This record gives sequence, C-alpha cells and structure tokens, in this order.
Amino acid sequence: MSYKVVIVDDHVLLSQAITELVNVFNDFAVLYTCSNGKELLTKLKNDDNIPDIILMDVNMPILNGIETTKILNVEYPDLPVIALSVEEDEKTILDMLRSGAKGYLMKDTKKEILEEALIEVLQNGYYHTNTVAKLLIGSLNNRNIKIELKEREIEFMKHACSEKNYKEIAEKMFVSPKTVEGYRDKLYEKLNIKNRIGLVLYAIKNGFFQP
Repeated sequence: MSYKVVIVDDHVLLSQAITELVNVFNDFAVLYTCSNGKELLTKLKNDDNIPDIILMDVNMPILNGIETTKILNVEYPDLPVIALSVEEDEKTILDMLRSGAKGYLMKDTKKEILEEALIEVLQNGYYHTNTVAKLLIGSLNNRNIKIELKEREIEFMKHACSEKNYKEIAEKMFVSPKTVEGYRDKLYEKLNIKNRIGLVLYAIKNGFFQP
C-alpha cells in the first residue's frame, strides 16, 4: 500500500515533474495535484481526497502556501505539509514553519532527499535538509547536550516564535530592548545557532513552541 501524496503548485510543468518523481518512489503515489490553496481546500472536503502528506509550493495565486498551511494546521491538524519552494530567504521559511509546515525543501532537491523527507515526516513528524540548515541556521551541534535554559530565556524564545519584533517582545516582557538582545545573544551562544529561524526550529523540535 502506497502513501498518498498531493502536490500543490501553480507551475504545471514543475507539478508534472514532481508527480513523475514521487510516483517512482516505492511507497508513495500522487493522488492528485492542485494549482493553489483554494483548489486544495475545496477538494479536501471530499474524504476520498484526503492524502497522507502534502507537498506545498509557497508562492501561488489566489491562496498561497503560507495561508493554506495555516488553514490546514487548524482544520486538518494531522495532515502534514512539506514546503517545496525556490524561496530560500529566512522570513519565508520562518513563516512556513510558523504556519505549521513540517519540512522545507528547495525545488532543486535531489530525489533521494525528497523521498527521505516524505518518509521522515510521516514517521517522525518533521524533516529539515542540510542545505537549508547550513544556509540559515548552521548545525545544531549541541542538540544532544543537556542545555540549561533560564525561565526568562524560555519566555523570550516563545515570543521569538511569534511575528513580534524585538521591540515588541521587550514591551511584552517589561524589559528594555537591550535586555531582550541579551536573551537573544545568550540563547544563540548556548544553542549554537546563528539567527532567529534557528531559534524557532529549536523551539519546535524541543516542545517549547507548537505551530
């Protein structure tokens, strides 16, 4: 029995190519494709159209991948989404993770990585490629070392997973922006990460934040 995959992408040729690729994998088969999030949400109203996993483009007309993933995370919380995009900027990836995406792949990803990502998300709940990790957060070398976090550092981390800027976080925590920057820098040092997306990924993986 194959796992059912749905591809959401407004580029027809890319969608066809990804379909052919997925159908080659032993344990996966494409159920159908959609050109935008609105089309997907309409099809999902029929129980026969609910897949095991979704490959979601980010930039699409009518309803983009970020907004669609937010809706799916509420209405279909057990339906995992992997972003598949050409966008590699930090904000886009952060927005997709906050929306509930379980992985983020670039469209030039090797087929072996795509297959591995599908398997990992279904089995373990999330997957992030080395390419994205190296590009945006570096390696979380200390993830297997017990790290002691202070209560205020954890509070800051949770706020950092929101869309608030650092000034707004400072106001929320009733401290100065300089103090917030201190929490940020200390966490970057403790967790061996380089930027905010690394902090969000750490928070998600370690149960401090639920998308």
